[in-house]
Amino acid sequence: MDPEMDFGALMGAFDAILLGRKTYEATKQYGGSGMPGMEALVFSRTLRQEDCQGVMVSSNPSETVARLRESPGKDIWLFGGGELFGSMLEQGLVDSVEIAMIPVLLGSGIALRPHPAKQSKLRLTKHRIYSKTGTVSLEYVPT
Repeated sequence: MDPEMDFGALMGAFDAILLGRKTYEATKQYGGSGMPGMEALVFSRTLRQEDCQGVMVSSNPSETVARLRESPGKDIWLFGGGELFGSMLEQGLVDSVEIAMIPVLLGSGIALRPHPAKQSKLRLTKHRIYSKTGTVSLEYVPT
C-alpha cells in the first residue's frame, strides 16, 4: 500500500468489479468476494450461482459487460485474472489498462497475460511517480 495513493478516490470511481474464477477463489480465502459498495461479478464456466453468495456468476463476459455499459453508473474494474483480462482485451471489452510497477524484484509471479497471447498495442495516456516508494503508475488505452 503506497501512502501517497488515494485508495478512497480510486474505489469511488467504480461501482462494479469483475473477477475471474481464480481471483474470486483467492479473495474468498481472505473473507472477501469483492469490494464494499460494488456489484461483484465472477466469470467462470465451472462455478454455480448457488455456490457463490454475494456475487453474480457469468460465463459470458461480452453479454455481461454490454449490460453493465448500458446501465447508468460508474466505471467497471477488472481486478486480477490474467486469463479473463486477455480474453476481454481480445474481444474489445477493455477501455483502459492501469499498471502499477512496484520496485520489488520477484522470482516468479502471475503474468499480465498468460502465454500464448496475441500482441496488443497500447497508448500511454497518464503516468504518475510516487516518490516515497518509487512506485510508478501507468495508464494506457488499447489502440
